[in-house]
Amino acid sequence: MTLEHTRLVDLALQGGGAHGAFTWGVLDRLLEEPWLRIDGISGTSAGAMNAAVLVDGYTDGGAPGARAALAAFWRNVSDAAQFSPFRRTFLDMLLGNWTLDQSPWFNAMDMIARLFSPYDLNPAGFNPLRDILEASIDFERLSASSIKLFITATNVRTGQGRVFRNSEINADVLLASACLPTMFHAVEIDGEAYWDGGYSGNPTLTPLIRECDSEDTILVQVNPVERAPSLYAAREIASRLNEISFNAVLLKELHMMALLRRVADPGKGEGAKWAKMRIHRIASEAMTAFSYSSKLNAEWAFFTHLRDIGRQAGEQFLASSGSAIGKCSTLDLDELLANV
Repeated sequence: MTLEHTRLVDLALQGGGAHGAFTWGVLDRLLEEPWLRIDGISGTSAGAMNAAVLVDGYTDGGAPGARAALAAFWRNVSDAAQFSPFRRTFLDMLLGNWTLDQSPWFNAMDMIARLFSPYDLNPAGFNPLRDILEASIDFERLSASSIKLFITATNVRTGQGRVFRNSEINADVLLASACLPTMFHAVEIDGEAYWDGGYSGNPTLTPLIRECDSEDTILVQVNPVERAPSLYAAREIASRLNEISFNAVLLKELHMMALLRRVADPGKGEGAKWAKMRIHRIASEAMTAFSYSSKLNAEWAFFTHLRDIGRQAGEQFLASSGSAIGKCSTLDLDELLANV
């Protein structure tokens, strides 16, 4: 497509720790297309950080600035983790495995986290991501951006999600959106404690539909929806439970959208906006090869491997479905109603 055929799109970015580098790769590929113009971005956890870095970089230097900012951010995360004890074993490196399942430090942390809280183990509440975020993002620039930004975190007291918008977003908001309660202190914002946004919206689609002009949303999905059922090891079961729980709210929103498409008047009310939104999804079967423990693997080689998988997934999406943007959905929402 050419600039004369510019398409306005929203992006919905899932979280997933280190697996967010897959989303980096997808975004890197999409940003190469001048006919795609971003209206709004909803992000959670690692998706929230990708979103904020992209918006900041884009506001400062357009698509090239956004691509450079994302690359620098993930490089900084990897550099900060150079001396982390959470490393692959020599055998895993030799075999080309990216998992930390055999890492003594990861296994020790996994056991300790079942007995002690982060308030016991890290009383000062140190989080190395804070310095990286503050060095990587000009938060005042987010307020001035034409791209609408929506970041979800979960209110610990109510269990409900809160969506933060451009002018409200700072390092605390991004850390709250990525706050796993077994690893970090809850983040206090406006007198309320917050945990990872994935528990209440991963990512949240509602503000994209209510507050954006685009009628096309591209969902970048990190957590696999489907996986082979033969899971017998305790860690495999725990990993699958994590994936299911972090996909659950998103699937409910998509399910509601599918229902509204069947019953809403296409020309009236908010239900019509839900019904008219065209949904597209970028995901990769390759992501099923990575276990939960690899979400803590911050090696640069792993990040670039995931980036390359993401770029390939973005390329495949553009080749197979890019021409449908502005015309029709490429994600079949009716499948969600098949078992209802």
